[in-house]
Formats: sequence, C-alpha cells, structure tokens
Amino acid sequence: MPVKIRLKREGRKKKPFYHIVIADSRAPRDGRFIEKIGYYDPSTNPATIELEFDKALDWLQKGAQPTDTCRAILSYKGVLYKKHLLKGVAKGAFSEEEAEKRFQAWMEEKQARIVAKAERIKKGMEDERKKRLSEEAKVNQARAEEIAKKQSALVEEIAAAAKGEGDAEDEAEDTGVTTEASAEVAAPAEKAEAEGTESDTVEAPETEAEKEVSEAESTPKAETQEEIQPAAEPEASEKESSEKETPGTEEKKDPTEEA
Repeated sequence: MPVKIRLKREGRKKKPFYHIVIADSRAPRDGRFIEKIGYYDPSTNPATIELEFDKALDWLQKGAQPTDTCRAILSYKGVLYKKHLLKGVAKGAFSEEEAEKRFQAWMEEKQARIVAKAERIKKGMEDERKKRLSEEAKVNQARAEEIAKKQSALVEEIAAAAKGEGDAEDEAEDTGVTTEASAEVAAPAEKAEAEGTESDTVEAPETEAEKEVSEAESTPKAETQEEIQPAAEPEASEKESSEKETPGTEEKKDPTEEA
C-alpha cells in the first residue's frame, strides 16, 4: 500500500491551516490518516511550520512519498538533506560524525537566512507602517490647515459683519443726533420766520379798497336792508310828482258824462 506525506486541511473559509500527516494515497484528502507529524500555516509571513523531524525522516526512509508542498516543507526543515547525508554514510563516503557536522553547519546557515528573512520582512512592515503614518500625518496636517483657513475666514467674516453692524448703528446714532440738532436749529429759525410774518401782517397798511370791503363786511344785514328801502321811496315820490305834473288827465272829463 503506497503511503504519502501530505497536508490535511483544517480551519474556516478563506482562513485555512494544514496538518502534515502520513496517510494512504487512496484515502480522501481530509479523511483518515495514519499519523500526524506536523503543522503548517501559510497565512503568516514567514509561514509557520512545526515538524517532528525524526518521524518525518523515518517515514522517508521507509519509502513514504511526499507531495510537492510537503517536499518543499521537508526541504525547508532539512529533512531531505539529512536523508542525503545518511545515504553517504551508508555508502561509506564519510563518517556519521562528518555528516552530523555538515548537517549542523547547514542548519546554522539556514537558520541565519530564516532569521534574516524574518527581520527583513519585519523591517519592511515597519517601514510600510511609518510611511503610512507619515502620509496620514501629511493628510491630517493638510486637513487641519484647510480647517484653520476656513475657521479664520469665518472669524473674519463674522468680525466684518459685526463691524458693519456697529458702523450702521453709529451712522444711525449720528444721523439721529444731526437730525435733532438740525431740528433744534431749525425751530428758532421757523419761530423767527413766523414772528416776522406776523409783524409784517400787522404793520402792513390797508388800502382804501380793503378798508371799504372791511367796513362793508362789518355792517350788519339790517342796516343794509334799511339803506335799500329808502332808496326805493324816491322812485315812488317821483311817480307821484309825475302824476301831479300831468293835470290834464284828472281835469279832463268825458263829454258824455256832462250831457
């Protein structure tokens, strides 16, 4: 029965992590397995890998075939390199102590590279964070300057409006004072003009026509009637005198009456 070293998926949707297991190649991916030998989380940077080194090496020596991802993980952890050195020991190319010495040198170098990579990633993240913070600070500064400009413009506008209202009130007060002063100045002038007109009317001499009119208006109505009545009497006397002056009319008698 072929045995494989492969990954068994765990975790939630879009947030997976994997167990490194020894399983039958005919079993489903997330089905039964023989043994669990490690853990792999690709969501972190660098990826988190936990592996039982001796068990993985033992299963490789027994003939277990890793998948591509598991092969990369085993190479990363040095399991494949240790298997290669043990083959050289079995062939007699070098001793077991030399193989262990070479393996330790390789692990130190590999660990240094891993640490350098982790520090580089951390530094890059820190630089990115500082850059983002500086950009946010610039944006906040520009926003604060814009807000300050708007506030200063608003304060100036309010001050100008208040100044305009104060000027209008001062002008209104000045106008009221000048109006009162002009009224006070104009009142004596009007009074003097009125007195002047009264004096003119008193002192002006009346003409003869005006005197006659005034006398005619002052005479009562009865007097005028009396004046009118005597004026009619002369007409009657004149009529009587005219009758007296024509004696022929009265003396003449009708001849028929005498007969």
